[in-house]
Amino acid sequence: MAVLSELRYPTTRAAKLVSGLLALILFVVVALASISGFLLYQVLTPARTPSSFDLNVMMGHPTAFSFTLPDGTSQDGWFFPGLRGAPTIIVSHGYSSQRSDVLTLAAAMQQHEFNAFVFDYTGHGANPGVTTLGYKEAGELEAAVKALAGRDDVDPQNFGLWGVDLGAYTSLAVASSDSRIRALVLDDVYDSPKDLLDLEVKNSGLTQLPFVDRFCDFGFRMLNYQDKTVPPLSAHIAATRGVPKLFIQSDGNPTLARDTAALYNIAPDPKQLIEDSVSYRDMSDDDRKNYENRVSNFFSQYLPLSR
Repeated sequence: MAVLSELRYPTTRAAKLVSGLLALILFVVVALASISGFLLYQVLTPARTPSSFDLNVMMGHPTAFSFTLPDGTSQDGWFFPGLRGAPTIIVSHGYSSQRSDVLTLAAAMQQHEFNAFVFDYTGHGANPGVTTLGYKEAGELEAAVKALAGRDDVDPQNFGLWGVDLGAYTSLAVASSDSRIRALVLDDVYDSPKDLLDLEVKNSGLTQLPFVDRFCDFGFRMLNYQDKTVPPLSAHIAATRGVPKLFIQSDGNPTLARDTAALYNIAPDPKQLIEDSVSYRDMSDDDRKNYENRVSNFFSQYLPLSR
């Protein structure tokens, strides 16, 4: 008790030095924790700029389609009709993106007579909330597959999934447990939501401060404690044996390119790996058109249309 009293009300020079040092350490810890908390908030609530579209004048004549999420709330998306009874391609946008950013790819799927579907994940586009970088979003994609399979104008047993980073993670996660997924295109896919968190924290430049990455990691784990037992994609990628997979890695993001190559290496056949010089969102119009044709041809090869 005397020691504690001396630290609280120091009288000797040594006690004053120790007390000041402890106060400084406490200040630094609180400051680093505050900075980390703000950074984590920024990562999990990316800037949203929802685009407004009038479906009545959009090319492809899409219709609004709602489905129920695992938490009981309703989510909406846009359904682009292809050949009646054809397979459906769900096009999943990436982190800090939205469905309007992948409309040209959905249109390319429709031009190849597939049905196509796009929607915004939680915390993106028109949807408020906090992203979990893949944990909750995988359930949202699975809910979309389930709802679409109940339509009478699609093939309920044949779906294709395309996704980039966040969308690629959810696509592979769903394909590992849903036999209705018959073909996959995975652009810059990562193994675990923590991988994307680490990347975004690193890109902030604040990791030069000590312990910021650890504080962010701890906060993310606490926020998603209910998903602590969810294994990385590499743990169950073997379940996609027999499902054709096209892995795409871009030079524009070396970290995700390495993750993509690592998952490709352990993925069962059939599989392909191609490289692009830039990421999908940064492509020129000509490069994007070539990319979309390549993706469309892949799905056409492995998801034949019923006529």
